[in-house]
Order: sequence, then structure tokens, then C-alpha cells
Amino acid sequence: MEAKSQGVLNPEIPSASNLEFPIETARAAFPALTRTPEFIFFDNAAGAQVPQIVLDAVNHHLLECNVQRGGRYPKSREVDETILRARQSVADLVNARDASEIAFGMNATSFIRLVSLAIGQTLDKRNEIVVTDMDHEANVATWLALERNGAQIRWWKMRDDGNLHVDDLVPLVSSTTRIVACTVASNAIGSIVNVADAARVAHATGSEIFLDSVHYGPHGLIDVQAFDCDYLVCSGYKIFSPHMGFLWGRRELLQRLPTFREDFIPDEPPGKIEAGTFIYENVAGMDAAVCYLENLGRSLAGGNDSRKSRRAALQRAFEAIQTYEESLSLEMLRVLADCGATVYGVSDTKRIAERVPTLCFNLPNISPATVTEELAKRSIGVRDGHMYAPRLMKVVGLSKETGAVRASLVHYNTVEEVREFGKALAKITSA
Repeated sequence: MEAKSQGVLNPEIPSASNLEFPIETARAAFPALTRTPEFIFFDNAAGAQVPQIVLDAVNHHLLECNVQRGGRYPKSREVDETILRARQSVADLVNARDASEIAFGMNATSFIRLVSLAIGQTLDKRNEIVVTDMDHEANVATWLALERNGAQIRWWKMRDDGNLHVDDLVPLVSSTTRIVACTVASNAIGSIVNVADAARVAHATGSEIFLDSVHYGPHGLIDVQAFDCDYLVCSGYKIFSPHMGFLWGRRELLQRLPTFREDFIPDEPPGKIEAGTFIYENVAGMDAAVCYLENLGRSLAGGNDSRKSRRAALQRAFEAIQTYEESLSLEMLRVLADCGATVYGVSDTKRIAERVPTLCFNLPNISPATVTEELAKRSIGVRDGHMYAPRLMKVVGLSKETGAVRASLVHYNTVEEVREFGKALAKITSA
């Protein structure tokens, strides 16, 4: 399958693809990377580290304005301002049409369930829901639960080449399809889905599309307008912020969505989506994480950033991140091949643009748990198991009990770390 762009690049923005990625500057922004003893963070898919600017934002909130919003005194008003600022920052990050389309909450899973429960109340002749066998279980089980509401489930299945193909979606959708739920990038094997084409297929039948962008978030530019999706969820703690989640939805759809709310809360987004109090200091951290990415993008312009658009800076940052991360993926595939590992998902170097640097693998005749334990002894953090994607494990011939090893990298990881990882694997296989 030929990889296609997941967003729309602005041709007026200078390309970062030919620039050397400022890896030392990026790493210096993350205090956890400079701690002793040294540790190699290769479990970023479970949660990334945070830059100093995020720590400062969280500390400021807890020290200076750790109060409830909605009051008439200055500290409370500062919380209101922080939330408004963060809402606009996330709107810029995902290219929302309006900041009111962004809702904050606990995590992506809770938002998937919120939307699925609402859609379950509105099923009629359109009662078919398409899910995939490549997704995180949070974006599968929440929809399967609607079978008790009369939902009929259709399965969009991953092919042997490690990706979902839009051609396979076409016969699954019809005038009775309510929604297609799929990931933008697999949290287990790193494959990137052509979600813009999936949206085109869904919308051609009058159906909606719901995207899980949790794993794609730190690796590529989210663009809800280019994706042409109807709903999208993400978790901030994968994008260099503290633990929190956010939902984007088309405003007209959020307005119609039946949700729980107290009577005194207007039936308008985002308030109708944000039941109860969320964690304000973590929302402040999310705002700062967007600032970090914006600053990274502006630094890539070499001090000649005449454009004031934050979105342009974010686009530049992610273009550079994707190019740099492709080099990490290529090096990971090389060291895994040297160790005789079986890699699940996209392993053809000619298709490297179809994946993020998240690699699921097994070493011959060594259990995944043994590999992760041995790597931990060498101060390298990876993960083993089913990666919350047991259906995908079954597709690639693995049991959910043992699963595979997953090494997941982001832009602050280095080629040198990958080589140290390869040396450790070589010692494990030769022991």
C-alpha cells in the first residue's frame, strides 16, 4: 500500500525535512532525560516524559492558583483564564474550527465511552458500527457494549501487511452505518492509517467517523479538518503533558449529543461534555506542552520565523519530528533484524512512512517477559504483553497472555540509544 499524507501541508511553510533535527536541544528540555543513573525511555507509548515548561506550568498552578474556577476573586479568575488559554492551544494543535469544540477530561477512554453511550441512545435504522481488529481495546469494547442497544457490529480487519486498507472498508459501510471507529496509528505496532480516505468512504454513505489519535499525537500533526473526521480523542500524557485527555467534535454534532449534565449547565459544548471538575493543573500542563512544540517549530526556522501563526510553527515541528523519527524507525528495524527478531507490522523500509517508531517484536525462543526483565536490568524501559490490543495479537498469531515486546520511541530518543538497545538484545540472545 502506498503511504499517503495524513494532513495538508501548507506549501508556504519552509520545509524542515532537510534540516538536522536539534536533538540535543530537544533532550535538554526534558529534565528526566538528564537524571542519574542514566535510563533509556523506550516505553513512551505508555506515557512520555514532560519538558521543564510543563513542570513549571503545573507548579505555578498548584502554588499560585490551586482553587476552583468560577469565583469572583483573582486566583479563581486565573484558573478560568488558564482553561480558556489551554482550550485555544489544543484547538490550534488539532486545527479545530473553534475552541468550543475542545472538551477536557480524565483520559481518552472516558471520552470514547461518553460518545459511545450518547450514540447508543440515538440508534435507529442506522444501527451498524464499524470497528477494527487493530485498535486499542478502548476503541473497540466501548462500541461492542452497544450491542445491547441494538447495534450491529462490522469488523474492518487488518491485512497481513500490518495495516488497515480503505478498500476493505468500502463494503462494510452503507445507509445503515452509524459510525466508523478507528485509530490514526496503532498503539501496538505503530501502523499509520489513511484516515482521510476512511472518512471519505464513511461520509459517502452519510455515516460518521470517530478517531482515536492517542498514539499518533506525539508523532504527527493532528488535523481534524484534513482528516475530515467527526470526533477525535487524545491523551495529553502521550504528548508530553501530565495525565489528562481531550475530545474534539464537530460543534453541530456536540450540540446534538445527549450527555449527562446538571440542570444549571447550558446544553452547549464544551460545558455539556465536561461533567464535574477536571484536573486544572494538568490542563495547564497541556497548554505548556503545546507551547513546547510551538517553540520547537519556531526554533527550526533559524530565527527567521516571520509567521506569527502558532499552527504554522506546530506544522513545522511535526514535519521535522516525522522525518527524524523515520531515521529512528529505520535504525530500530536494523538492530532487530541483526538479532533475528520477528517484527509485527510494517517492517519494509520502503514503507517507513506508514509507521511511527513503535515496534512490536519477539526474539527467537525467549519469552517477552524475559526480554523486558533483562532490558530493565540494563536501564532500558520497554513493555511486554498484549498492549491493550488482544485482538491484534490474535491476528498476528500471538496469545494475549504472553503477547510481544514493544519498544516505543519519540523525538527525544536518539540513534545512540537504539544502538545501545541493540547491543543489549544481542547479549540477551547470546546468553
